[in-house]
Amino acid sequence: MTSLDLELARERSHHDACRAALIRMTEDVVEQVVTGEDVAASGADAEALGYHLRSRAKEMREQPPGPLFFGRLDREDGQIHHIGRRRIAEHPAAPPLVVDWRAPVSRAYYQAGAHDPQGVLRRRRFGWAPNSAGATEDLTALEDENLTDGDTGQVSALLTGEIERPRVGPMRDIAATIQPEQDDLVRSEPAASLCVQGAPGTGKTAVGLHRAAYLLYTHPQRIRRSGLLVLGPHRAFLSYIAEVLPSLGETGIRQATLDDEIARHPVRVEDDEAAALVKHDARMAGVLHRALYGRVDPAPAEDLAVPDGSYHWRLPAAQLAAIVSAVREEAPPYATGRERVRARIVRALQLRAERRSGPMGAAWARRVERARAVTAFLDRCWPKATPEEVLAGVLTDPAGAADLLLTADELAAIRWARPPRSYRSARWTAADLVLLDELAGLIERPESYGHVVVDEAQDLSPMQCRAIARRTEFGSLTVLGDLAQGTTPWAARDWDEQLEHLGKPGTPVVPLTLGYRVPAAIVDLANRLLPRLGAGVPAGRSVRRDGEVTVHRATELAAGVREAVRAALAAEGSVGVVTADHLVDAVAEEVKGCGERVSVLPATVVKGLEFDHVVVVEPAAIVAAEARGLNRLYVVLTRAVSRLALVHEAELPECLDPRTGR
Repeated sequence: MTSLDLELARERSHHDACRAALIRMTEDVVEQVVTGEDVAASGADAEALGYHLRSRAKEMREQPPGPLFFGRLDREDGQIHHIGRRRIAEHPAAPPLVVDWRAPVSRAYYQAGAHDPQGVLRRRRFGWAPNSAGATEDLTALEDENLTDGDTGQVSALLTGEIERPRVGPMRDIAATIQPEQDDLVRSEPAASLCVQGAPGTGKTAVGLHRAAYLLYTHPQRIRRSGLLVLGPHRAFLSYIAEVLPSLGETGIRQATLDDEIARHPVRVEDDEAAALVKHDARMAGVLHRALYGRVDPAPAEDLAVPDGSYHWRLPAAQLAAIVSAVREEAPPYATGRERVRARIVRALQLRAERRSGPMGAAWARRVERARAVTAFLDRCWPKATPEEVLAGVLTDPAGAADLLLTADELAAIRWARPPRSYRSARWTAADLVLLDELAGLIERPESYGHVVVDEAQDLSPMQCRAIARRTEFGSLTVLGDLAQGTTPWAARDWDEQLEHLGKPGTPVVPLTLGYRVPAAIVDLANRLLPRLGAGVPAGRSVRRDGEVTVHRATELAAGVREAVRAALAAEGSVGVVTADHLVDAVAEEVKGCGERVSVLPATVVKGLEFDHVVVVEPAAIVAAEARGLNRLYVVLTRAVSRLALVHEAELPECLDPRTGR
């Protein structure tokens, strides 16, 4: 038996011990739930303990199957640490058999090198069979890197193989392959916000998800108490990333689209582009604020008289105006402001009453609060409001609230052609829901999450950014995006301005340019579009020298598509066939019956997804389909992680034409 065989046998034996310990940990947690339910304590204490134990048991049961460790550190002090996705120990006080990848001691696994060994003698990587469920016999290889021998310039075959492994199914975690610059971002200060400008394939989405897992590990009480939210661009993307956090041991995290977060009503109609552009513009925040607070009468003309038995307590109009003006200047949420005016009126009346008749009790104050005259005054000077009522008023006649803020053409674009009978029967658009959320935030401040990860942030409009800012007023943000991939009509062209809309001005913007997902041949092709995108971002680079790009001019498009898909299926991995939205049905018909590995998708929904082989059908049609069509094509080209094929009948966009060389 060779020394390698002996080492593999020892590591397999250790994995068996880890598996047995994990089973005992799971059984112990289940037993604690039963015991905890019988603990003598107050009802509240018992309920809190039971919830904690049941949550932990559920988390243990839902741990996805897989290898229990992926790396090992041998330290100068003689300690050996196996690194995995969660801590495993034979009992809580015992030294761990596996150290969580997020633990401080694990950082050296990602950061140590010959230039800075950080007390590490050897780093070991393990090779597991593809898609292993964690069977010990699936441990098939190991690879050692001696940090004191100066041999760290070698390329890890296991690391390279894991990065380049075919993409089949949902996105997987990268805990085993995190690179030093990614690790710096993952472990960045939890209270601080962070913006990652990532070129395609640099792992920005994975960094954001792993940072979420890291924050939950290092600050569990603070983050779980106020909540953690992951916002994706669409539900297909959320489905794609859904298994990453559970694989890292974190369950119960809300993953949603912004539309899900602000869905007060179903979307019944669609705005034309002119109306959508105005509604998503930052100036609409001023329009809505003016419309809401324009309901407040800052100078009531009449005195207030509140009956109290046979006597009336009075407040002069001037004093009432001073109360309303003072509350307006304090700028509380609208509903809070109404109640603050009520409270100050009651206090002013109480002072008058006590000067005349002595102390007045709490019952007297409550009776005055509910007095019909006080409520009637509030309804005149600071009336109740709902977001729907206010927005309906703006869209019916926007001129008053939008005077000097919007042009005549913009007013016409958002004005309802046929106002509904009442706001209750209104048919709202997606952009209207963003405006309703703005008004809801003005009326009552929403709860703030402890941390929000927002992906594809370059596509958010200023008003959408404001919706996120309201939800992170007392929390932090991880902002992920790529200005070159901005495809919405309001896509950001500058991160500083976008971060200001997100309520986090001054947030550092960290570029990621070194890619691990997309091969160099594909990155180089996509980079040819960059000068025409107006994004001002650095070009991406790739560590991968593999990959393949083919361009096929078809005399008959359908035949060209079928041929390209057959060629793609000859290799391992997933196949994405992407084309302009209006061509999807025709292309899908041509590849019908090619199997589950093939997905036909419109160009507008592939952002954030990845496939081993991408067939782009008629690139010129993608460019022509929308104003930012070149940006859309840039996104489409960079979905391929191994091979890219361009099939076209029409002329290629000039920047992609191999005859131009530019």
